[in-house]
Amino acid sequence: MISRKGKDLLIQNLFLFFASISILVLFLIMAFLFKEGLPIIEVVSPLRFLFGKSWYPTYEPPEFGILPLIMGSVAVTLGAITIAIPLGVATAIYLSEVANLRVKELLKPVIELLAGVPSVVYGFFGLVVVAPWIQDLFDLPTGLTALTASIMLGIMASPTVISISEDALSSVPISYREASLALGTTKWHTAISVTVPAALSGICTACILGMARAIEETMTVLMVAGGAAIIPTTLLQPVRPMTANIIAEMGEAVHGSEHFHALFAIAVVLFFITLALNLLADYISHRFKETGSATL
Repeated sequence: MISRKGKDLLIQNLFLFFASISILVLFLIMAFLFKEGLPIIEVVSPLRFLFGKSWYPTYEPPEFGILPLIMGSVAVTLGAITIAIPLGVATAIYLSEVANLRVKELLKPVIELLAGVPSVVYGFFGLVVVAPWIQDLFDLPTGLTALTASIMLGIMASPTVISISEDALSSVPISYREASLALGTTKWHTAISVTVPAALSGICTACILGMARAIEETMTVLMVAGGAAIIPTTLLQPVRPMTANIIAEMGEAVHGSEHFHALFAIAVVLFFITLALNLLADYISHRFKETGSATL
């Protein structure tokens, strides 16, 4: 018979093993990205690659400037968070502070279910419903624009923002609310002035993770963003985000060619952007926790 201490040690080592496997797989993926992406610096300098304004990989000589792709990703991501953050935080406040238990038990699973809908479904909806509506509304030659992609990504990122923000609001001790209400404030004033500031760490983390969700999306932006590798001046122009460019051209690139390595180099740039967003979320989370604990 294994003792209780032996069982605990076995489970601990089992969890350590699976965690180590996850870290190893992540490291191997990262090593593969760098192995396939770094050779592009032999063809074009990093600055020219990042800030070049022309992406023509099949020209002679080819041009590998990804600034239009970066700006396309930035445009649709900023448009998406403009929709997702107000909608997500407001919905989270409603679920946590206003909705009764029956409504909360109904809406919370539905919202979490929306987060699991395949991105191709959102893309198809944007292609057949949102894009024609945008085209008619603004009298455009095509409805496949950065605005269409922003709307769809905003809808897709909202469940992430709602779920994490609601969890953060629900984790605020009930004593904070009771103390505020005991002073004669309203429930709405308590939510805005007490509960939200106390949960600001989790809310900010939710917003940044929602932004990461938007900038990493591939299939939806491939279907509805328009696919034009240009630097956008408005959201009513077609764009080609980095993720869409990779998936659209990887099948055409010859293995080992300059074009092939350039696409992997774009993936490396995306890797660093995602890493920066996650580090920012972690920093803000810890910073607000320290500030909040000191204030409260």
